[in-house]
Amino acid sequence: MFDHLFSPLIVRGKTIKNRCTVPAMVTDFCNEDGTATERYLAYHEEKAKGGWGLIITEDYNVDPLGHGFKSTAGLWNDDQIASHSELPKRVHKYGATILAQIYHCGRQTNSGAINGLPRSSSAIMCPFGDEIPVPLSTEEVKEMVQKFGDTAYRAKKCGFDGVEIHGAHGYLITQFFSQYSNKRIDEYGGNFWNRTRFAREIVENVREKCGEDFIIDMRISADEFVEGGLTIEDNKAIARMLENAGLDMLHVSVGNYLSVDLNVASSYTTHGWFTDWAKAIKEVVTIPVITVSRINDPFLADSILASGKADFVAMGRASLTDPAMPNKAKASQFEDIRRCIACNDGCIGTLFTDNPIKCVLNPELGHEYEGGIQPAETKKSVAVVGAGPAGLYAAIAAATAGHKVTVYEKSEHAGGQFYFAAIPPCKGEITDFIVWQLAQCKKLGVEIKYNTEATAELLLAEKPDSIIIASGSTPIMPPIPGLKESEKTALAKDILDGKVKPGSKCVLIGGGQVGAETAHFLSQMLRNVTIVEMRDSIASDAALAANWQLTKALEVRKVKMMTSTTVLNITDNGVVVKDQSGIESEIAADTIVVAAGYRSYNPLSAELANSGIPVQVVGDAIQARNVSSATEEGYHAGKAV
Repeated sequence: MFDHLFSPLIVRGKTIKNRCTVPAMVTDFCNEDGTATERYLAYHEEKAKGGWGLIITEDYNVDPLGHGFKSTAGLWNDDQIASHSELPKRVHKYGATILAQIYHCGRQTNSGAINGLPRSSSAIMCPFGDEIPVPLSTEEVKEMVQKFGDTAYRAKKCGFDGVEIHGAHGYLITQFFSQYSNKRIDEYGGNFWNRTRFAREIVENVREKCGEDFIIDMRISADEFVEGGLTIEDNKAIARMLENAGLDMLHVSVGNYLSVDLNVASSYTTHGWFTDWAKAIKEVVTIPVITVSRINDPFLADSILASGKADFVAMGRASLTDPAMPNKAKASQFEDIRRCIACNDGCIGTLFTDNPIKCVLNPELGHEYEGGIQPAETKKSVAVVGAGPAGLYAAIAAATAGHKVTVYEKSEHAGGQFYFAAIPPCKGEITDFIVWQLAQCKKLGVEIKYNTEATAELLLAEKPDSIIIASGSTPIMPPIPGLKESEKTALAKDILDGKVKPGSKCVLIGGGQVGAETAHFLSQMLRNVTIVEMRDSIASDAALAANWQLTKALEVRKVKMMTSTTVLNITDNGVVVKDQSGIESEIAADTIVVAAGYRSYNPLSAELANSGIPVQVVGDAIQARNVSSATEEGYHAGKAV
């Protein structure tokens, strides 16, 4: 079924066993001095073990002033070689090919991260920064070329099969490529030939220092999607120049920091949405091309290859969610593949706080070095209260250890609040995760009792050896005069669940992610929708890409967004509000939808306090938070039984 995906390809005399590619993704798993940790090594080893043919590591800094995050890898000096030499050995053990991505972030950093002013092609600020970078002098550019070559040579000494030079996403090389950021008038500015000189000299320098048996790949942004930035036609010309300079592969991405919602696309962007850009590049070069973005399934990947759009398919966030995807696909274990939902919460959202990445669906990510779940010495009976993400992960982990697990769910279906999150437009992939959890429970012999409320009496009568409470949360009804009494009032989850038919004029009280997504759902049903939000922005709790794209979707659907606005009371006609200027007005409404947050629901802990049975509480039952906390706590609770 996957003849294209699992076919080998020889590059520079090295056989890459399949086309499944892990692209570079910053993890913040290294030490601050750029040396490798066991956490970093085990993370990559897990992917090699999972069957990925080509693994490209995160950004190896070529200069201590070139990093944008505090704990990324580095090979800017010889002292860093020893710790990173272990990585290729571990990856090669499983037959994978590994490239070290080498980069300099240029202006896309800050003095707090590098203890100095950012450097760039020109003195133009990064849109996400507040410091004017210092332009590299002509001589400093030539020195930087040598630094890239020296870093590549250190990677070769470590045992890497090659390097990927990061020339995409607005980092230093892109800052030279693009007239959006390059305003130089020396030999590195102006025309195409000059603006590509920096990159071409780097490729030539790497080849000179690393020899003919070393793969040189480069990642480029085929279109920056900013005014005055690079376009696909520009990059077709650039790609040919780079191939002529000696490049072996091209990795085609898009965007820069100003268009970050596109280069790390959320669920609001379609699968494989810019594979046509890769195809356009492939048509003008003879070297292999890698495509990427929102490809989270082996069937998608194989069809992209079959259509001739690329030679390799990079599935970064998919590899975070399930590092064993290739092996599972090859074995036709499709129900066992845990697919990325492009929420961007744990990976990009956490990284942008300069903390080690997570995956909201894979609580083992970053913990590979700790070892997986081991068989329990004593098999126990475990009762889990709630079949949401936390409860089902607890059940999966406990059952994996060999315990007998029963889940009690008071509603008619699994998923908890996460199920309702799957209903708005562009969020349907969430059901894939719920189906995955249910498939694992079935495989492990977990019994799920639906329409069964786990009371203290029921649990005590069953006499389990251990209890895990994952009873979740309940919606908050704010104390607004007339809200509870109005027949027009409905909870967001009841609208999404089809229990309440919305009228033609809907007012959302609450413009967080839940409220904004519910508004999107209603607007797609051609309702007239107004969001009333006390804060100064909509969906501020959503990850950046999702926030930008959701807000755009609301604008397209002509949803009225009233921020910094307070609801005063509910009338027979609608909702009375007061804006930040103190002006009061009334919004006509047939349906008033409440999306004012959630509070934890856990009546059982107190009732079971003296039962003598060990009790763990996880997820929203502790405090209403995001799904990442639920899955992580559920997993660890089940593992700890």
